[in-house]
Amino acid sequence: MTTPAVPDAPRIPEAVHRRRWAILGVLMLSLLIVVLDNSILNVAIKTISTPEPTGLGATQGELEWAINSYTLVFAGLLFTAGLLGDRLGRKKVLLAGLAVFGIGSALAAQSGSPAELIGFRGLMGLGAAFVMPATLAVLMHVFEREEQPKAIGIWAAGVGLAVAIGPITGGVLLDHFWWGSVFLINVPIVIVAIGLMIVLVPDSKDPKPGRIDLVGVVLSVIGLVLLVYGIIKGGQLADFTDPTALATILAGLAVLVGFVWYEKRSDHPSIDISYFKNRVFSAAITAIALVFFALMGVTFFAVFYTQSVRGYSPLETGLLMLPLAVAQLIFAPRARLVVDRFGVRAVCAGGLTVITLTLVAFTLLDADTPIWVLEVIFFFMGAGMAHIMTPTSVVIMQALPREKAGSASALSNTFRQVGGALGIAVLGSVLSAAYRGGVEDELKVLPPGARHTAGESIEATLGVAGRLGGRGEALVSAANDSFLHAMHITALCGAGVALVGVLVVSLYLPGKPPKEPVTSADAPAPDRVGADH
Repeated sequence: MTTPAVPDAPRIPEAVHRRRWAILGVLMLSLLIVVLDNSILNVAIKTISTPEPTGLGATQGELEWAINSYTLVFAGLLFTAGLLGDRLGRKKVLLAGLAVFGIGSALAAQSGSPAELIGFRGLMGLGAAFVMPATLAVLMHVFEREEQPKAIGIWAAGVGLAVAIGPITGGVLLDHFWWGSVFLINVPIVIVAIGLMIVLVPDSKDPKPGRIDLVGVVLSVIGLVLLVYGIIKGGQLADFTDPTALATILAGLAVLVGFVWYEKRSDHPSIDISYFKNRVFSAAITAIALVFFALMGVTFFAVFYTQSVRGYSPLETGLLMLPLAVAQLIFAPRARLVVDRFGVRAVCAGGLTVITLTLVAFTLLDADTPIWVLEVIFFFMGAGMAHIMTPTSVVIMQALPREKAGSASALSNTFRQVGGALGIAVLGSVLSAAYRGGVEDELKVLPPGARHTAGESIEATLGVAGRLGGRGEALVSAANDSFLHAMHITALCGAGVALVGVLVVSLYLPGKPPKEPVTSADAPAPDRVGADH
């Protein structure tokens, strides 16, 4: 039952208010395919790295680009997608984004080479950039402020659901069909989501939208691509001081500095730098970026641990990742209750501390560690994530005025995706460099021309070892040992990043507000709380 606000009339039309939970379901379905795609791909990367006809024979660098081409286009265009949604209407942008994502998925399924896959993944990222911010912006316009934390908690649980469904779905598809089926599965979901959206979801827009900042968009995309390319290149070469890698990294940083300088002086910026003067907003955004930096890097190497070192199938790997998703499904909708009791600062600091400890726990994993240890680690990792994502999303969305919901959502998702892209690039490169350093001596039995390729990843080494017959057994053992050592180093690097997040949220997020007696004279207009910061 809903009681009208006092003294104002409800801002949400009654017809929309009655179907708000159905609308949330449609928004979660749209969100599902965007998140589902990456979680499915994580299970499929080993298959894609195997030679044709089973896979595409992609190197570790190409695999990182298959993930990051999607992520970088996604992150680079989120600013503009949020503004276009605010200007043209969020429903229109959602429908267009879903259509482009579906087309990109169908094309990616038919890729004939790693280069084609990388390109079509970029097209999928273009569509996803218009879906993700619009879902949260629409949510803010169909729920009254007092119901927004609950709705955002359920929305965040949708991420957990996608994390659960993705690997299992991917495993089933890879057991029965070719690798491209992990992309083709998106198409029917897109069709259903578009149909439901046309019928149920209302349109909304910012009454005073800004102009589109083309210069800012171009600078942000170029800067991110150069930075991530340089980091991946350094990892491939196991030498971040290599002139090509170092020059590209520095060029990317210089362009991103130029982007910030331009945005501060633009009268229609993609990203309003003044938002970051609010320390609470900045800390929440930073926490999201850091947690995804750590988690995306971990997910990348966890798949190789379960499949290459432990010998599990893609479906079994998907099932092994289930505790991560189950924990999010359990805790994300309930995180707001914990926040009510302990405050945002304590909950987020606790969540990031749990993630730090789970990353350190990866150093306990060996080739014969009982698999239940990994399951416990995944469960606590999902629980920690749930207690960060929901509170920080609420803080970010309620820190800005309601009409700027698209911009707030775009900022939140941009930093999430940039954090994830850098996590895959940096931690993937640390993994690659540490692995090559560990296995290098054993590769001397190979011809000089084959050593570099064989040392790029454990999958490349195992592929070469398989062709050596009995002589390859020593190489398999060395590959496993080197990978485990590299994984431990990478996990500790991720733990260090998560620990920085603990410090940030402990310093800047708000504590538990003092309880104040509520009187009839105290009832301010609900939408103004926090909107002036």
